[in-house]
Amino acid sequence: MKRIITLFALFCCLAEVNAQEIFDGDVTIRDFSYTRNGDYMYLNMNIDLAEFDVHNNRATILSPKIVKENESVDLHSVGIYGRRRYFTYVRNGWSTLGGEKDLIYKEKDCPEILNYRATVPFEEWMDGSQIVIGNRTYGCCNKMLDERFERLGAYHNWVYTPKFAFVRPTAEAVKTRELSGSAFVDFPVSQTIIRPEYRNNRVELAKITGTIDSVRNDKDITVTAISIKGFASPESPYSNNTRLAKGRTEALRVYVNQLYLFPEDFIATDYEPENWEGLRAYVEQSSLPHRREIIALIDGDREPDNKEWKIKSTYPDEYRFLLQNCYPALRRSDYRIEYVIRGFSDPEEIRRIVKERPQKLSLEEFYVAAQGLEPGSEEFCQIFDVAVRMYPNDEVANLNAANSAMSEGNLKGAERFLEKSGKSDEALYARGVLAALQKDYDAAADYFRLVEGCIPEAADALEQLAKLTE
Repeated sequence: MKRIITLFALFCCLAEVNAQEIFDGDVTIRDFSYTRNGDYMYLNMNIDLAEFDVHNNRATILSPKIVKENESVDLHSVGIYGRRRYFTYVRNGWSTLGGEKDLIYKEKDCPEILNYRATVPFEEWMDGSQIVIGNRTYGCCNKMLDERFERLGAYHNWVYTPKFAFVRPTAEAVKTRELSGSAFVDFPVSQTIIRPEYRNNRVELAKITGTIDSVRNDKDITVTAISIKGFASPESPYSNNTRLAKGRTEALRVYVNQLYLFPEDFIATDYEPENWEGLRAYVEQSSLPHRREIIALIDGDREPDNKEWKIKSTYPDEYRFLLQNCYPALRRSDYRIEYVIRGFSDPEEIRRIVKERPQKLSLEEFYVAAQGLEPGSEEFCQIFDVAVRMYPNDEVANLNAANSAMSEGNLKGAERFLEKSGKSDEALYARGVLAALQKDYDAAADYFRLVEGCIPEAADALEQLAKLTE
């Protein structure tokens, strides 16, 4: 379906005239159109003959034709005969004045509005051709008394051909990235020793080591920093929670360091003795009967131990629910692995990475990968589509994705990307391109004029629009 629509847009170019008086106002052409659709040219018009009058002994032949330089095609004529001339030609034949397919009318029976239609096979020379209509008046013995011609309109295969202004993103001097997550390592009550076999610890510890391995084992990546922050839940004295949060975080650091033999200070640590922020977030999203009151206590100025005692003593049922359903998740270790990815400059290598590990690439490297590919091709468009998925909120990524979408005829997708492309000159120009492709030429011209002095392609676009709308 997409290809059919594209072909129709290319070939359904036309010339139209709402109303055109010809031959001193005796004949008026209305609703004129001269179009191409595929392999055929179509002429459509309404010939207004309400004011037309022909002498009793004369005949008038209206003869449309397609002309261009030395080429021409005669279309079927319309013959209007006075009463006496009509019967003369009925007896003797009127083929000498026109063709077999002509429309023949006696003046009295001529319709006021004649709906004229003609179809001919398209030939290359017809691009830029005109429709002219001749008015020949005949008297006795087929003697031509008068002959005049008028131009009705022309066909031009003018279509808007956009020139897209892709933007090269700023190159990253150093491609620094990070991975983060949370592990819920369990410890026996009041202990700070890691036991991998305890409860679900093997799975939770594997979250951390798996994240480290995913980048550490990649030859294109260098791990630069690791940090771990431990949290304890608010129950029991604050001093004990401080000991637990600090000790358990240190235990996790030692565990990880023993596996990888990082330098001694490579893994940074921090701790939060009581995770009140996490408790508040849970309560706020809950349906606890005294949710607002508990939140007010959490936000209050009480000391941590007094705050926890107040919630426990005032709302014992909700406290027991939180102790069972919320507190275990508050005891967690957040980890972050920072790393640097080497730069890539070879387009072929980058195209391979686009398919295998696109998260390694900077936005500028995606741009490099597209160089040398045919705009609008499947691989070209796929590169910018993957780039915007990797950088969904980046204005340049969205702008280039919009241009790419338009190059393959995906105007709906382009609309979505342009919503997040910002207000740069290139983004305004792209909105003009979209408007032109949607045939909103007035809006397109407004955009192009805004950036005419900044975007070189805008001047060409305005010239194209002038031809389309002249």
